[in-house]
Amino acid sequence: MAKHAENFVCQDCGAAYRKWQGRCDACGAWNRIIEEAAPAAVPKGLSAGKGKTLNFASLTAQPEKLTRSQTGLAEFDRVLGGGLVPGSAILIGGDPGIGKSTLLLQASAQVARRGITSVYISGEEAVGQIGMRAQRLGLADAPVKLASANSLRDILAGIEAATPKDGSPVVIVIDSIQTIFADNIDSAPGTVNQVRACSQELIRAAKRSNAVVFLVGHVTKDGQIAGPRVVEHMVDTVLYFEGERGHQFRILRAVKNRFGATDEIGVFSMTDGGLAEVANPSALFLGGAEDAGKTSPISGAAVLAGMEGTRPLLVEIQALVAPSPLATPRRTVVGWDSSRLAMVLAVLDARCGLRFAGCDVFLNVAGGLRVVEPAADLAVAAALLSALADSPAPARSVFFGEVSLAGEVRPVSQAEARLKEAAKLGFHQAIMPAGLKSKVKGIKTVELVRLSELVELFPEARQAAKRQSKHGAWAEE
Repeated sequence: MAKHAENFVCQDCGAAYRKWQGRCDACGAWNRIIEEAAPAAVPKGLSAGKGKTLNFASLTAQPEKLTRSQTGLAEFDRVLGGGLVPGSAILIGGDPGIGKSTLLLQASAQVARRGITSVYISGEEAVGQIGMRAQRLGLADAPVKLASANSLRDILAGIEAATPKDGSPVVIVIDSIQTIFADNIDSAPGTVNQVRACSQELIRAAKRSNAVVFLVGHVTKDGQIAGPRVVEHMVDTVLYFEGERGHQFRILRAVKNRFGATDEIGVFSMTDGGLAEVANPSALFLGGAEDAGKTSPISGAAVLAGMEGTRPLLVEIQALVAPSPLATPRRTVVGWDSSRLAMVLAVLDARCGLRFAGCDVFLNVAGGLRVVEPAADLAVAAALLSALADSPAPARSVFFGEVSLAGEVRPVSQAEARLKEAAKLGFHQAIMPAGLKSKVKGIKTVELVRLSELVELFPEARQAAKRQSKHGAWAEE
């Protein structure tokens, strides 16, 4: 028999090459291409045997109703779309030490206490180590079935033995998929072939037994789940556990969900006793300078009335504008898209006559949250104007709206939910795009058509811009 040819496979994206090279042409990763044994060739055509006839259904057919199981963590259930769906596969990723294992251990314990069989299999820690963590979290009395294994064959046999014969629901946690290996594949654990094959077998087992399986995935230096993207297509739900090392808060975000809304978030706080749910995330992300809905008296701060999935969220946007000694001023962004900041600065320059060419610009989203929606444009512009003018934004005001390249303030969705959240937290004014009908009582709306109308709320900004020299440096008064 001829020996199988060797493939060189990128461990980030799964692209295959005939020979080794330093950089992957598909994803741009360096030193991620390793040599793997190619799978056995599949013979052309099918055997003479005839397959089973499919039973086709119409679009009006009523699907079998699936009953969701609650995890006992309301924020977790919210991100999942209302609870655990039988037969679903969920992939969760995040930076090392962010709290993935802690979250899943807490969820497994809560599920087990509700009478649902819960199996926790770790390929990274011993059973004793997991037990020590459970004692620290106050979960030692939960009837969770723990095991430490790396062989896929042993894991599948253990899951089958632990699954009740009466068909009752089962929750399975695999921590992590990169540490599991199939003995029929000639590759090291964590390689593309191993991750793909092990994920496929575990998902097949979950679908066959109506179990819920959680797969923990390592992430690359870019924050993406390691391994080929095909694994994310195989599962039903993909969750990312995010958070900054300097903050105690963690955000669980759904980027794919076949049974619920995407871009939904759950907010947790990391404490000595594990992850605690945050009841009011808006108050969290307003920053320490906020007090009962009063805008910070310092300059360079504006409150965004944003949306994360179906949840309205108030976030404080902080900006700092300072004269730059460099020929190329710095643009530093934390929690927002740097390209979007460059666009807003260009619009303020070209459409409003405000120059930032000689200034270093720093932008930060309070609380460690990452904002991705375009409705943050107006709040960012307000924070930049406040920093440039060195004067506070209008008191007790929130901002939201998309800024176009023509300098227009364009409408955004779900304005009613944003205004209700602002009114609930004591804000009295909303600066927003024109044309959005509001029926929320207790909050005044200021409607803008063009970005230049926002500049009029910061008259000191034009004076500060005029003090700049022709080369962009700030002139002496």
